[in-house]
Amino acid sequence: MSSTARDRIFARLHAARTTVSPYVPQGGSWQAPMLDKAQRIELLKKRMEAVRSEVHVVPEAEWPAKLLEVLKAREPKTMAYGHDAWFGGTLRSKVKGKGLPKLVPYGENVEAFRDELFGIDVGITSTLGGIAENGTLIVWPTPQEPRLLSLVPTVHVALLKADAIYSTLAEAMREMRWAENMPTNALLISGPSKTADIEMTLAFGVHGPKEVIVLVLD
Repeated sequence: MSSTARDRIFARLHAARTTVSPYVPQGGSWQAPMLDKAQRIELLKKRMEAVRSEVHVVPEAEWPAKLLEVLKAREPKTMAYGHDAWFGGTLRSKVKGKGLPKLVPYGENVEAFRDELFGIDVGITSTLGGIAENGTLIVWPTPQEPRLLSLVPTVHVALLKADAIYSTLAEAMREMRWAENMPTNALLISGPSKTADIEMTLAFGVHGPKEVIVLVLD
């Protein structure tokens, strides 16, 4: 096509154009509702249970008793935890005796602990918080509590303080200032590991814990 013919085509196209005012949506932008503490707890519990997590809301002082109840119902042989986690001392004083699992403290050396960890029945970890709108735990791995503790054992028990449950992901990111100190391996956990094969058969525990148990400390 010659440049003259091309110019004539473009000229006709430009002549046919009409001025159209840009679309301006009416009203303000949508904002997720902010929930009070009781609503946040209730919604997080509802959302997590919908994807087969087990959630117990207990007074903060009573979480060891609920943990013992959970453990006795499953009869695990071993349970791994971060030795220096905030709950470590209480755990060592309460989880002992017949019918309870042997406590295995994480040794702060992944390579040395890896083989032992893959034989552990239960891993218990703290959490940084929770998100009510989609029923999610925020797990912030540290050298004392690596993500392997929540991903490798068959059962993951998570301790979540009710005051650290946020209404939305945006609120959690803003209030905790993720942009300034977010680790490279932060985890958002809603429920146990699940996958489906080509025949649409759903299986749990293939790529992570088969059970997720949350103790909400109110």
